[in-house]
Amino acid sequence: MSGIDAGPPGAVHVVGGGLAGSEAAWQLAQAGVRVILHEMRPVRGTEAHQTAGLAELVCSNSFRSDDWERNAVGLLHEEMRRAGSLVMAAADGNKLPAGGALAVDRIGFSQAVEGALARHPLIEIRREEVTGLPPEHWGSVILATGPLTSPALAASVQQLTGEDQLAFFDAIAPIVHRDSIDMSRAWFQSRYDKPGPGGDGADYINCPLDQAGYEAFIDALLAGEKAEFRDWERDTPYFEGCLPIEVMAERGRETLRFGPMKPVGLTDPRTGRRPYAVVQLRQDNALGTLFNMVGFQTKLKHGAQTRIFRMIPGLEGAEFARLGGLHRNTFINSPRLLDALLRLRARPRLRFAGQVTGVEGYVESAAIGLLAGRFAAAEATGRTPAPPPPTTAMGALLGHITGGADGTTFQPMNVNFGLFPPLPERVRRHDRKQAMTRRALADLGAWLSMADGAAAPAPTALRAGA
Repeated sequence: MSGIDAGPPGAVHVVGGGLAGSEAAWQLAQAGVRVILHEMRPVRGTEAHQTAGLAELVCSNSFRSDDWERNAVGLLHEEMRRAGSLVMAAADGNKLPAGGALAVDRIGFSQAVEGALARHPLIEIRREEVTGLPPEHWGSVILATGPLTSPALAASVQQLTGEDQLAFFDAIAPIVHRDSIDMSRAWFQSRYDKPGPGGDGADYINCPLDQAGYEAFIDALLAGEKAEFRDWERDTPYFEGCLPIEVMAERGRETLRFGPMKPVGLTDPRTGRRPYAVVQLRQDNALGTLFNMVGFQTKLKHGAQTRIFRMIPGLEGAEFARLGGLHRNTFINSPRLLDALLRLRARPRLRFAGQVTGVEGYVESAAIGLLAGRFAAAEATGRTPAPPPPTTAMGALLGHITGGADGTTFQPMNVNFGLFPPLPERVRRHDRKQAMTRRALADLGAWLSMADGAAAPAPTALRAGA
């Protein structure tokens, strides 16, 4: 295995330069701990990454809702900001119009994260593949290799844990050139005209379908030629929260109309009425030249994608900067394998972080990286690490993957209010989410004060080169 050098005494090794690994490295360094961050790209690529940049966003460019008062992922955003998150600072510094969501410019976001890490005096970045379990003399290690863990390392982890490797497929949505969209048929609007970070309430391009057009589109999806699976992929299940659109269509002809193609909160300005179904596209880069098809992850072959997606009104002449694709994701059975501080029970010097632990989503992955970095930093500086309260978004997510979930049926999970302990007092249904978020932020503040001596200052928005 390359990179056998343990580096400076007391250094913590972080394997994987995605969102979780980048966040873990930042938290360690900010706590005064030396870090060696190992990233195998570009020495070894993956099926899904396009660049060698740290914290590259492979699928969507959306961090989802930024509403911290009524949405669990928005609350997770706010908690991470208050905990000094590098990922959230870079996201805030590179946000794009996206209604109530927080969407980012992919390139600017990645460059901001990598630049901050490269400039930090306590962080060393090594471009090399870790091909097996880290050697004993490395000491404390965080494995944040993500869903595309290299086969050699994945096999070593599987051998160590004795667990069957769990896996699912994750599909990528297409990206369309803005100037190829026919705006005489499409229009800009967010659902219910709701503004969000970086937006003005008219942030999505909407392509309407009438009933006949929708039925023809579903027929084409069902008949479209799909990518063939390799032999070792055939029994891999999908993650329910990121199903390919053709798989959703197979579950019922109306499934898409109540999913990514739902028309609620939208009015076609040409008719003054809500369309039968709609395809939304969200800005994907800072220049506004690229838009991605929201919820249109797919495993259709490229020729079928081009033909079928050009059936959508407004996309008849669409030019695609990237067509959809499919890649295999892996994750471990965290409820069985990890303790409450993300340590591998069979080898406590090893921590896991990010999507490989069985959380789903960019922000969730980064949040687990944040916690892994803080736990490792506490140990390295002679303090006793403590998990955040389960009433917080970070604590609820951590509790789920390290014991709250059933190890016999464990599947990837996004953060949601169903993971939180119920409120002790009677609260009206309309007020429950706000009550949960108020409780979470109060409890988070107490936890940060205990862990840091004072709440970590929220970093300013971070752009590339800043």
